[in-house]
Amino acid sequence: GCGHPIVLKMLGQVIDEMGVADKVVFMVDIGCSLLAWDYFDLPTTQTHHGRTVPTAVGFKMADPAKIVIAYMGDGGAYAIGLQHTLTTCLRNNPITTIVVNNTVYAMTGGQLAPTTIDNEITTTTPAGKTEFTTLKGPELLRTIAGKEAYIARGTTDKPLVLKQYLKKALEAQIKNNYSFVEALSA
Repeated sequence: GCGHPIVLKMLGQVIDEMGVADKVVFMVDIGCSLLAWDYFDLPTTQTHHGRTVPTAVGFKMADPAKIVIAYMGDGGAYAIGLQHTLTTCLRNNPITTIVVNNTVYAMTGGQLAPTTIDNEITTTTPAGKTEFTTLKGPELLRTIAGKEAYIARGTTDKPLVLKQYLKKALEAQIKNNYSFVEALSA
């Protein structure tokens, strides 16, 4: 039921179709997203949890000609890594961030996350989540993003639509703008 293989397949197709594999640097967060490094023959770096985005920004600053992709789950992007996600968007750093959002901390047992939806049952909210609002990443980023930034939300149950979002995200980065794609996943 994990959505990572779907997202990664679509990303791989986009990279191949655009002919940019020789320019891509791939950053992966710890957790479920870490397994992504087995899918591609690309220069790949695994980062500390929540530090994928600043590592990607540093890589891009060191080599602006590279297409730098930061790939992580909702925990790395919206919990421990939220400050980095926000400031990178605010600065319009030209990287592409891809977040697979399954609304729980799946790798460690399915606990409540900032993205857990109202009344969702998790291992730490057996009666359903009721105590706070759900963090909605793309909506939050849109409030601070420049007009040239590309921000989208897709879903793993519509992979061809998601593929188009991923392509537009890489194209935005090539035009020197920040791009962000959230993929909702089971």
